[in-house]
Amino acid sequence: MINFNDIQTAQQRINAHINDTPVIQSAQLNHWLGHQIFFKAECLQKIGAFKARGGCNAVQVLCEKHAGINRVVANSSGNHAQAVAWSAAQFNIPATIYMPSFASKVKAQATRSYGAEVVLLDKRQQVDAAVATAAQEDGVFWIPPFNDDAVIAGQGTAALEALQQVNQDIDAVFAPCGGGGLISGSLVATRALQPKAQVIAVEPAAGDDAYRSFHSGEIQRLADAPNTFADGAMTLSVGEKTFAHIKQLDDFFVVDEAPMAYWTQWLQHLLKMHVEPTSAMTMDGVCQWLRGQMQPKKVLVILSGGNIDAQMMQRLWAEDQLTEVPNVQRFS
Repeated sequence: MINFNDIQTAQQRINAHINDTPVIQSAQLNHWLGHQIFFKAECLQKIGAFKARGGCNAVQVLCEKHAGINRVVANSSGNHAQAVAWSAAQFNIPATIYMPSFASKVKAQATRSYGAEVVLLDKRQQVDAAVATAAQEDGVFWIPPFNDDAVIAGQGTAALEALQQVNQDIDAVFAPCGGGGLISGSLVATRALQPKAQVIAVEPAAGDDAYRSFHSGEIQRLADAPNTFADGAMTLSVGEKTFAHIKQLDDFFVVDEAPMAYWTQWLQHLLKMHVEPTSAMTMDGVCQWLRGQMQPKKVLVILSGGNIDAQMMQRLWAEDQLTEVPNVQRFS
């Protein structure tokens, strides 16, 4: 398991390469909910997602450990693909990214634009098998999307920075969970800086493997990629490294598809920025938690990314959700 020093070291490595993203609030949303919500806007990060942090840290760790790197490879449905492609380009290392054919088209194209070779395969299982095979070649190194210490430490820098920026006591830190890299790093950073704050994960109900793993105490695996708006949380299972952290979370919520569309529209409207449904779903988890709170709370939400293609935008905005203002009882 990583520790806080690993995250601090990662911050030093990547600081010159990434964006210092802001923490923002919506006074109107705070008024409607009766609580104070702080958003760490990783949708404004390099490549449009927090994944740039883990990718950048992992590439630099490889460079520190190995003299000859011929290529890095990765498997991803989107944001990690872009992160590894972008990070490899910063250090002039060739990259090949294996992606499922159903991955977001804008994410696949962005990955190519950073100079990586993109290999599309029909099933997630084929993607995972192909990257494992490629990693057997001499001088080829695999950067996993979440089950990697350097990746987890890099992702943890988002919460580290956010808590330093807020600089006041926080009651809870929320982040989406796919493979668990972000929530794992967030847990370690929060426990070090604000040990009294709860750390809580949110996952799509259609792909609830991490949620079931958290409650059962054993890693659960999906048979196939879930059908969900939250394309950043379509992993089949968490990893052994991330699960070691996930087991220590304070709580875990799952979210249906309707609240994802609702909160995607509202966050885009209130915050005036693109927010992925994977990020937006976290707000429904926040509301589920707030329903049980008797006093006003301060909550930090990691907005994980903002990469949405035209097809997904059409689906998310097919029905106007802005006629009903947010409240913590919505969808209860």
